[in-house]
Amino acid sequence: MERKKHILKAANDAFSMFGYKATTVDQVAKAANVGKGTIYNFFDNKEELFREVISELLHEMKMAAEGSFKSDRSFKENVHHALFVLLEYRKSHQLTMKVVQEAKGIGTPTVQLALQEMEELIITYIKEKLQLAVDAGDIRPCKLEPTAFMIYKLYIAFIIDWEENHSPLTKEEILDLFEQSIFKGLSPEG
Repeated sequence: MERKKHILKAANDAFSMFGYKATTVDQVAKAANVGKGTIYNFFDNKEELFREVISELLHEMKMAAEGSFKSDRSFKENVHHALFVLLEYRKSHQLTMKVVQEAKGIGTPTVQLALQEMEELIITYIKEKLQLAVDAGDIRPCKLEPTAFMIYKLYIAFIIDWEENHSPLTKEEILDLFEQSIFKGLSPEG
């Protein structure tokens, strides 16, 4: 198993540096200091290797979001912190930046699927937290999937898209915008 972990680390580094399309199994083998055949003992092809690397990345992202939840915070503060962690992770992690860049620039189907999986993980995560908040009476019942999608897309807009032409918003400014536009509407009193 140690050899497989070593291969995955080398693959992560290669995909982060060169992207999926430009990375070869030979490069990964050389970086892992193993023969190409050793990689094929664990993975059928480059796509399967990439999918395993992405699976590990998604797990890391979810763990980072979970680690941001604090029992002494309100639902909205916890969602805000978790989303901020997830999107900052996506924005600053070398592999996620390369995946986003390649999906938008080249449109490699395998990479587009990986980006879609990242977005689905985040939306599902938000949906689960919304359900917990509804169950606890912290927010009123709502259509979970579209609400989670809307929250995610607004965070993307404020954290990534906004910064293309504006000064970055602080966490507090984003939370205030969400308080005024989203959370008031989800309030049990609303």
